[in-house]
Amino acid sequence: MASKEAIAVRQRLIEHVSSQTGRSTLQEARDGLEKLLGSIPLDSDIKVEKFSVEGMAAEWISAPAVTEERVFLYLHGGAYIVGSLNTHRDIASKLSRATGARVLVIEYRLAPENPYPAAMEDAVKAYRWLTSSGVAPEQIVIGGDSAGGGLTLATLLSLREAGDKLPAAAVLLSPWTDMEGTGASMEARADYDPWLDPQQSRQTPVLYLGSLDPRHPHVSPIYADLQGLPPMIIHVGNDEILLDDSVRLVEKARADGVDVTFKIWDDMWHVFQQFPIPEAKQSIEEIGAYVIQKLEQIASKVER
Repeated sequence: MASKEAIAVRQRLIEHVSSQTGRSTLQEARDGLEKLLGSIPLDSDIKVEKFSVEGMAAEWISAPAVTEERVFLYLHGGAYIVGSLNTHRDIASKLSRATGARVLVIEYRLAPENPYPAAMEDAVKAYRWLTSSGVAPEQIVIGGDSAGGGLTLATLLSLREAGDKLPAAAVLLSPWTDMEGTGASMEARADYDPWLDPQQSRQTPVLYLGSLDPRHPHVSPIYADLQGLPPMIIHVGNDEILLDDSVRLVEKARADGVDVTFKIWDDMWHVFQQFPIPEAKQSIEEIGAYVIQKLEQIASKVER
């Protein structure tokens, strides 16, 4: 059963979505997400360092006592068309605390001003900037939520295709992996999802795709060859229309030999980790333990 805090936040989300109904402009959608998530206060001990990665606005988000050589490259969600450093600074801070790593968040280019492959190119650029700066791939974790989860997989596929050494692990929160919206949960969970709408979720991708095939593996990684990708952890809510985007990804990844840790959270919605509820805290703590374990396993092998 959901916590009382989760029940209250769910109601807030329903009211937020209702307030956005009829707002058709992209700028209003961007402003709405900024209002919902961009003003969450950070814990007083979180350090935020603004800088740029080859012209991209970026931030280092660091909790106390992070291990400097460990980096979490975080790619924010927002359907490739909304979202920013502001909207995802808080979740980045919580992931830094849980994983003991510095978190790098980038302001990758958004569609429709910059359609595919702009976001993927920016994410690849950020990863290569890290490795060229001396951060060892085996000390890097890459991850993201929603579209940022799909972008994480696209980045890994692009790096693998180019022959780059891949990071130690991937973290996916409610990843968007099917641009056509063919999962059964699109309808089966529609009445339970307080945030996402099936029709809108099927219409939005064209802003990022343009004329690209929606089954291209860089945008719908459920169709990709995932062999050789690093171990990954995936958390998703049971009450979201994108549930099957995770379920089918897990099935494909395991069939391709990828080590996957998967959890479906009862009574939870899309990227519930962004909200101040006990379930979010537990999820992030579990992700943190997973990341620490993977990085320590690799470190012990290197020492031998």
